[in-house]
Amino acid sequence: MTEDSAGAGDGIALIGGGKIGEALLSGLLRGGRTPGDTVVSEKHPERAAYLAETYGVTTVDVAEAAARARTLVLAIKPQDIDTLLAQLAPVIGPDHLLVSVAAGITTTRIERALADGVPVVRCMPNTPALVDQAMTAVSAGAHATDEHVATAEAMLGVVGRVVRVPESQLDAVTALSGSGPAYFFFLVEAMIDAGILLGLPRTLAAELIVQTAVGAATMLRDSGEHPVQLREAVTSPGGTTISAIRELEAHGVRAALIAAIEAAAVRSAVLGADG
Repeated sequence: MTEDSAGAGDGIALIGGGKIGEALLSGLLRGGRTPGDTVVSEKHPERAAYLAETYGVTTVDVAEAAARARTLVLAIKPQDIDTLLAQLAPVIGPDHLLVSVAAGITTTRIERALADGVPVVRCMPNTPALVDQAMTAVSAGAHATDEHVATAEAMLGVVGRVVRVPESQLDAVTALSGSGPAYFFFLVEAMIDAGILLGLPRTLAAELIVQTAVGAATMLRDSGEHPVQLREAVTSPGGTTISAIRELEAHGVRAALIAAIEAAAVRSAVLGADG
């Protein structure tokens, strides 16, 4: 344990103030944290100033963040991880907890760069954290106890649902739910374009599709029925829906989605292996 880690406070430090970092910050404050026990380390001065002004938090450098907080949330891009770990290595120890939301970066890779015994919990949230509807998976590193994982779960739980998974499954989780919102946005974009093609105003097409997406997602979550059952309930013999489904299958939409998610999982694994 370093001298800095021995004196660290009980607050939370967010290292990285991008979209996910801001979503977590906002959620933590809504969930009862105060700006006084939450600090942010953000390398871009303009972004740091925005977060300080918007949320009333103090922005500090990485060393100061480690001195002021026992729990550090690494909300950075994967390509920045090695630089950050080099900054953290001299100033943290086993009394800290690192909660990483950097896509693809394994706990082993983080642990290897730090002093022995530093607990690391790897998490994969997604951008609906911005509206408290995130889906987050968490996995423990070699030195993380159940208590450490529970701390991460409680922290991520303020912005949505949390599940605990083996780390071997996190690349698949990243591909499925981490990147998943983008797939839905892509499909909604295409459906809105179809509405425009059929003569609807863009605003009306968007309203129709967005509410349809919300309703369909709610049915999937609350009904307990398999998506095939829900789809078949809409699909009448010889009707409009089966004609649309036939075209989707003819154009290989199902196969394309599976291939896309598989590609995302492969990329997640590559990001973790780099460095």
